[in-house]
Amino acid sequence: MVALHTAVAIVLVIALIIKGRIDPVISLILGSLYLGIAAGVGFAGTVEAITTGFGGIMAEVGLLIGFGVLIGSLLHATGAFRRLVALLVQRVGSARLPYALTSMLAVVMPSIYVDVQVVLAAPVARSASPFIGKVGLPVLASALGCGIFAGYVFVIPGLAAISIAGLLDIRLGDWLVHGVVIGLLTALVSTLLMRLLFSAGGFWDPETDEEVDEAMAEQEAADRAYLTGEVASSEEAVARSESQAVAVKQQEGVRQLPLVTLMLPILVPLLLIAFGAFAELGGWSNAFIAFLGDANIALFIGLLGAYGLSRASSGREHTNEAMEDGFHTTGEILLITGVGGSLGAVIEATGLDSVLGDLFQADAGAPVVLSILLAWFIAAVLHLAIGSVSVAAITAAGIIAPILDSLTVSPIVIGLAIASGAMFALQVNSNFFWMFKSLLGLSTKGTLKTLTLVTSVASVVSLPLVMLAAVVL
Repeated sequence: MVALHTAVAIVLVIALIIKGRIDPVISLILGSLYLGIAAGVGFAGTVEAITTGFGGIMAEVGLLIGFGVLIGSLLHATGAFRRLVALLVQRVGSARLPYALTSMLAVVMPSIYVDVQVVLAAPVARSASPFIGKVGLPVLASALGCGIFAGYVFVIPGLAAISIAGLLDIRLGDWLVHGVVIGLLTALVSTLLMRLLFSAGGFWDPETDEEVDEAMAEQEAADRAYLTGEVASSEEAVARSESQAVAVKQQEGVRQLPLVTLMLPILVPLLLIAFGAFAELGGWSNAFIAFLGDANIALFIGLLGAYGLSRASSGREHTNEAMEDGFHTTGEILLITGVGGSLGAVIEATGLDSVLGDLFQADAGAPVVLSILLAWFIAAVLHLAIGSVSVAAITAAGIIAPILDSLTVSPIVIGLAIASGAMFALQVNSNFFWMFKSLLGLSTKGTLKTLTLVTSVASVVSLPLVMLAAVVL
């Protein structure tokens, strides 16, 4: 019954938001209340799970969201994202832009902290979307989501990849060789399939699938005017439209610093986080390295750099305006992300992971294909229920690890199958879903069409690649 009530709660939340047009915060709380009471958590237990889930998510990602959004807003003020997108288009071309983005996120910058990646990469994706055409936003949003999670589950130092390898006693070097190949192919093929889907027409409706706040709309107008060269002077801008006037205003008085310098507030935090992760893995970390490698400290250092660069290039007034826009966007994201964490906490309080652990047991000597499908299925069901890729991966690995020796397939293949399944259908019971929605300016329906669909596609696409790896291994 716990599994049934969980499914009902998830469907209820989606129906309230999409069909009932009820605000996501209210819908998520209603879904959490239903699940907690119906599944036997109790009145007091449900309230406790909701409040502690909110607080737990805020403790985990609250500062990351705040610092990351402010960095993005400040770099918008300096014109860094516009110049970066212009450079990417010049070097790789608009047609290859989605594949460059997803490859970079999956392989070049796989992160332990997917929340860091999305808050830093979302402004780039939004700024670049005009180059892809009318479906530029959903195509790049899908490429972003797929790249982040393909790297997260398959590529070291992604948290899910490291966790699975550790629980199944797989050497990280062995995992890295196979994970990079599968992760990159998964990201590229899934992005191609999503692009074909959106290009077919009729699937994406900007009126219902996009939901951009005022501050984001102003930034987008400025980006579009700058990148397309539509604004030649302030007089022309005033004559054309208010949004283009905003774009000109943002460009006035901006000192052109080197692009590499402007991108340091993004690059430095990622390098600090990666350095701290590898130091811990290598056993040569210390208190100071761990301090600098902490995601909150790393992003704060990035925020200090972004603030200083914005003051130097744009002046105090434009910097303060950018900070105000960032604060406006941050509040909405924090609230909806925290409430998304509340639903996840209620699901955890129902004890669903234990129920699934009892339901799924592999028989000794099961065929290779059956073992791979079982591992994938356990991870996929756990992710659908719990809403966390890493928790689903860790739980599935914990369930399968005790019977690993009885299977006729290599542990690394089972681990890759778990990674593949753990990506499946990231949806409304994940706090990342709501971060992604707000940062990319999508509606709930639009986020289901991009993030939920692309993670489902990526999970299915990677499964035959895992089976192929079983032949090699």
